[in-house]
Amino acid sequence: MKLHEYQSKRIFARYGLPVPQGNIATTPSEARQIAHLLGSPVAVKAQVLVGGRGKAGGILIARDAAEAEEAARQIIGMSIKGLTVRKVLVECAAEIGQEMYMGIVIDRTHRKPAMIVSAQGGVEIEELARTRPDAIFRLLIDPLRGLMDYQARNLAFDLGLHGNLIRPFTTIARGLWRVFVDNDATLAEINPLVITPEGQMIAVDGKITLDDNALFRHLELSEMRDVQEETEAQRQARQADLSYVKLDGDIGCMVNGAGLAMATMDLVDLYGGRPANFLDIGGGARANKVAAALRIILSDPDVRAILINIFGGITRCDEVARGLLTAIQETSTPVPPMVVRLVGANEEEGRQLLAAADVITATSLLEAAQKAVALAASQ
Repeated sequence: MKLHEYQSKRIFARYGLPVPQGNIATTPSEARQIAHLLGSPVAVKAQVLVGGRGKAGGILIARDAAEAEEAARQIIGMSIKGLTVRKVLVECAAEIGQEMYMGIVIDRTHRKPAMIVSAQGGVEIEELARTRPDAIFRLLIDPLRGLMDYQARNLAFDLGLHGNLIRPFTTIARGLWRVFVDNDATLAEINPLVITPEGQMIAVDGKITLDDNALFRHLELSEMRDVQEETEAQRQARQADLSYVKLDGDIGCMVNGAGLAMATMDLVDLYGGRPANFLDIGGGARANKVAAALRIILSDPDVRAILINIFGGITRCDEVARGLLTAIQETSTPVPPMVVRLVGANEEEGRQLLAAADVITATSLLEAAQKAVALAASQ
């Protein structure tokens, strides 16, 4: 679950991280009022859950309240990467002496959180890692001990900081660590972390991504979800407790288990196809959940063929078959060619149900992937 910049900064402020004063506005007149109260040049920033807002014209600087109103009028309603801007953050504009990057993510290779810092902020860290890997410093953090003061100081030295900048950098690093841990985040990022000409450090932009699996511990954070930023398919998947990610291919995939789903997508790619989605129905899925998953796939106009790969351990293959047939019968849209591979509990019953409905089946994943790719290419 991603949080908006203004939501992330409110959490930052609770942990003592320095953020600009500001507030959220949904109309140009509200933006004018906020800018008037702040009484200084302000930044008017689109609040959408995608990057690249500045390049798209979603961040404007206003010298006074009238300019802030006009900036909000330009930004509210604009589309950035397919998302409509419905609100803006109006906050004090910071004078920039230097921009840095600071973030914490999960390093799955080392099974530890990693703090990443760079003296070059305000850029995409992935691009910087490709072009200037020497400009990035990483620190693996022991989750039991946490981020120690000396580790934060060493990172400051790596960035070339000295004198009066060491203590505030260390304080911010420790605060970001507490944000990451206390809120069960998978990402906590400040980009850029600005040093003003007067030597102050300010978190000018912030981003937090929360672990969906831990939201039951954070009901107040769960309520921050912006459902308007979700597509209809994402909303349906969340409500049905499905793991769904839209991709740019044309073969819809439904699999039970994240690892098996990745292997299925890899084989589709191996045989020259392109997965249209990642969709994991999980273990023990009943017919209604399978039907919901298929409806999500059928709602994607890019899908030209469907590949369903079910390993029936906890999940019963006949339940999957019933769910598929239910969704097919209920849909009012044309159903693309479908290949189903069922292996495991009650697989014979499941295959018989599908065969009676003239659904294509396969006995192996290799066969299923090849058939799905061929069907997509023939459409």
